Amino acid sequence: MSIITGRALPRRTVLRGLGTTLALPLLDSMFPALSVVGRAAANPVHRFQTFYMPNGMAMPYWDVKDEGSNFELSPILEPLAPFRNQMLMLSGLYATWVIAHAGAAGSFLTGITRGGRNETEILADVSVDQLLARELGKQTQLASLELSLDATQNAGACTANLSCVYTHTISWRGPKQPLPMEYNPRAVFERLFGDSGSTARAARDARMQQRKSILDAVTERLADVRREVGQQDQLKVDEYAESVRDVERRIQMAEAQSDLELPIMDQPQGAPQVFEDHLALMLDLQILAFRTDLTRVITFMLSKEQSARPYPQIGVPEAHHPLSHHNNDPEKVEKLSKINRYHTGLFAKYLEKLRATPDGDGSLLDHMTILFGAGISNSTSHSGANLPVLLLGGGAGRLKGGRHLRYSDRPWMANLLVTLMDKFDLRVDKIGRSTGRLPIDTLSGV
Repeated sequence: MSIITGRALPRRTVLRGLGTTLALPLLDSMFPALSVVGRAAANPVHRFQTFYMPNGMAMPYWDVKDEGSNFELSPILEPLAPFRNQMLMLSGLYATWVIAHAGAAGSFLTGITRGGRNETEILADVSVDQLLARELGKQTQLASLELSLDATQNAGACTANLSCVYTHTISWRGPKQPLPMEYNPRAVFERLFGDSGSTARAARDARMQQRKSILDAVTERLADVRREVGQQDQLKVDEYAESVRDVERRIQMAEAQSDLELPIMDQPQGAPQVFEDHLALMLDLQILAFRTDLTRVITFMLSKEQSARPYPQIGVPEAHHPLSHHNNDPEKVEKLSKINRYHTGLFAKYLEKLRATPDGDGSLLDHMTILFGAGISNSTSHSGANLPVLLLGGGAGRLKGGRHLRYSDRPWMANLLVTLMDKFDLRVDKIGRSTGRLPIDTLSGV
């Protein structure tokens, strides 16, 4: 137990140096009195994240038969077994806009009934993450982060003769304001911590030679903080600093491995070529963002809709998107299920890190609501029926897991979005096509 009797550090303590900033994680010393009492009395910070899966699911390997608390995990969901008690499975939800992959991503967080009608007309509505960001962002440095493992494409038609915007983002600030998803870890890192870098060759070479890290720029102030806090907090500061240094080192390695001539822009490029390395780096950046309370809202696309990424590392060399149009061929469906299960397994590793990261009187996972799922179910028919959707995390005490709820009255996915707003004490009457609220605090669906 750590007893703090001196003056408390401000909750938003930020270290600055040479154009960089480093926010500290939640420390016992940030409470004004006994840390245990202070932590028990403080309302935990409630964070929201979307973890979007592309190209639908192999539904025979996703569906769960039993309802309530006595349900067996399906093959795709088995990697999530360690988090069963903080997992709420929702079956029977319907997409509001079903037009190929554009509707899948376009309606997932907006609940819209239709978007644009051609490749130049861009139209949707404010997405639920941005509704949350408007309020939660008042307490943080960044209102939200929008991230992906694929570069943004805003021109041309990608599906059903509609703009590529619909397949490359799920986040909308307004009806005509799609938010680009950032895929470059360096750009994310510098958005979180600041830098004056450039992709110009001279600037990149100078940076490589200088080797000055974010931590190097604030080392003196970080040492002062360690002297001001107790032993337990010193360990937290050291662990956090090592996490920041590790992420920065991995970005530098990715940049050193690339000798591409880049267009002049504000931030240098640094996306690892290996899918798993890229994913791990992006997820660790998200943990840093949540841990330091730089933002409380993150939207993450594992890949864009129509992603053609193959997965030879798990014995599936076929491209993901063509394979998802399996025409219900059992062999192809089984291969698709391998991709889906692999993705779920990678997601489970992220959940484990969230659970292992202390936050107040619990963990980051305890104080998060994570919306995990896809905007279509069976990709062969672009079906919007029975969407594969989960809620994970403790929801800062407002989300009860360990249940499977099946809804028989064909509720819209948009109804869930309205309910999620309630969980953050931000009541709205309607989102997109919603017709009410989705009962998720019951023992069974309706």
